[in-house]
Amino acid sequence: MRATKIVATVGPASSSLEVIREMVKEGVNVMRLNFSHGVYDDHAAVVNAVRKVDAELGTNTALLADLQGPKIRVGAMTEGALLVDGAEFEFRVGEGEGCAEYAYTTYPDFAGDVKPGEPVLLDDGKLRLEVLSTDGKKKVTCRVIHGGLLSSRKGINLPNTEISLPSLTEKDCEDLDFALSIDVDWIGLSFVRSAQDITDLRAIINGQQKHARIVAKIEKLEAVEQLQQIVHQTDAVMVARGDLGVEVPMERVPLIQKRIIELCLRGSKPVIVATQMMESMIENIAPTRAEVNDVANAVLDGADAVMLSGETSVGQHPVEVIRAMRSIIEEVEKEDHIYYSERPPAESESERFISDHICYNACRLAKRTGARAIITMSYSGYTAYKVSGQRPRCPIIVFTGNKAILGQVSLAWGVTAYPYTKMISTDHTISDVKRILYRDGRVVDGDLIIHIASMPIGESGMTNMLKLDRI
Repeated sequence: MRATKIVATVGPASSSLEVIREMVKEGVNVMRLNFSHGVYDDHAAVVNAVRKVDAELGTNTALLADLQGPKIRVGAMTEGALLVDGAEFEFRVGEGEGCAEYAYTTYPDFAGDVKPGEPVLLDDGKLRLEVLSTDGKKKVTCRVIHGGLLSSRKGINLPNTEISLPSLTEKDCEDLDFALSIDVDWIGLSFVRSAQDITDLRAIINGQQKHARIVAKIEKLEAVEQLQQIVHQTDAVMVARGDLGVEVPMERVPLIQKRIIELCLRGSKPVIVATQMMESMIENIAPTRAEVNDVANAVLDGADAVMLSGETSVGQHPVEVIRAMRSIIEEVEKEDHIYYSERPPAESESERFISDHICYNACRLAKRTGARAIITMSYSGYTAYKVSGQRPRCPIIVFTGNKAILGQVSLAWGVTAYPYTKMISTDHTISDVKRILYRDGRVVDGDLIIHIASMPIGESGMTNMLKLDRI
């Protein structure tokens, strides 16, 4: 079974029922709804299509709603607006059409946030300017350091500026309400700057009594400087290499990616590597060799998931790119060293102390016995993430009476979920689980499997039982 998961962004090229069905068949585990684009009716139609396909195929595809966040952009621009090296260029706060001498932005605090000497990057860093002066209210004068054509709605990055925008804009709050109303599994929080951003979002989700978990997108220097606190507070992390590579020097991104993955593995938090993984396949039928290596290295580093953006949302080959990515993952997962590196749980008196040690020792036992699977009975999914974080060689199979987590755990490395509600007794449940796995061909006669659960089995309490069993 492929352990590393695939996240695919849905867009005009992939929003039909037929394409979604083929993408899931080829191996997509998580469908990403990008709220920087599209309207609510489009997103709702995609969700309905995914759920219909899941019902047909017996799959549990996770839904990730990715909020736009405080992305700053220029407004409309006249065609052919060429910024010339050495020339002055003005940013104006408000609405209007820009040209080669000035551009508008609707970010109201732009002139108040920036300071002389700070860089302003446009269009993912393709154009570079430096602030000369600001009136603090409506106008900022810059010098063009590296110019070029500037078209409408291109992004503005301020890598050295402390922006005053909240982590959730007015648009994000509206999008969040909609995403929660359609019961998505994950919320992607863009441009995270601190652990408090995660806390604020979680309060909203909990206030609406929804099950969605949080993916913190690392794409700001402030987030890189507070990685440990953010990883501790969030449920999952995305290495958003597009804006990250503009906000920090590009040569730092590879090591930042590796550091994030290692922190997430230690904390048993799913981690997604995203952006430009197979971008040439937006147009081409095959990836470049460099892209193949990029995907392979993310898998070797221990990423839970690799993500496709434009490749599946607007690309010409949305199904073929999934097939290509899956084949790379499957080949790399033949390599022994990506599996099971012991990460003992922290010695603490926390309420999860017993559960954490049961999960840890289940993985140690699986390695020493060559167990075919680790089976966990879980209501919250906690044990699934903890076992996944140890990267055992065998599949991790979750049986749960909580339908809300069936798709959610699809983001976690090596995890598959089954719905199960017959909590009669420990012996009955273990026997039933073995029958289901045998029926589905996941185990055969003679296989060793490991069960972890809470006892009494009918109570959704702390995991305190570990059993080695033979089929």
